[in-house]
Amino acid sequence: MPTLPWVTPNPPQPQTRVLVMASRLEVRSLRDVPRFFLKSLAAWRQVRTARGAVGASLVAQPLSRTFWTLSAWEDRESLNGYVRAEPHRSIMTSLRGVMKDSTFTFWEAAAEELPIDWAQARRRLAAAEQAKAAEQAKAAEQA
Repeated sequence: MPTLPWVTPNPPQPQTRVLVMASRLEVRSLRDVPRFFLKSLAAWRQVRTARGAVGASLVAQPLSRTFWTLSAWEDRESLNGYVRAEPHRSIMTSLRGVMKDSTFTFWEAAAEELPIDWAQARRRLAAAEQAKAAEQAKAAEQA
């Protein structure tokens, strides 16, 4: 499983809180994996120079068609700026049709807790996936 280890583009100020985001991104087909992986590397290069990015890591599970991201930001504005900037913006648009499922979770952490442990991120993503499944089941019942 290829992993891009935690990098710290902009060290956070001590005694501050950061916004952490974890994602699980699954593509529909093994044919989509190489394209997704190449695009994720462009986004990775972008995050390494993004204003307000205080840390990031990426795990790729190509045979499972799944990619995991974990990042920490000075604030929501910094994260949103990254998402709206190129190349990330175009990457999201171009890959929308190949996505099978995407799950995101956000939480705050003390700067001293960085880097965030992948086990913690996966637990939080699993909880977010369970909540999403419960919402979808409830919506299906009401339909």
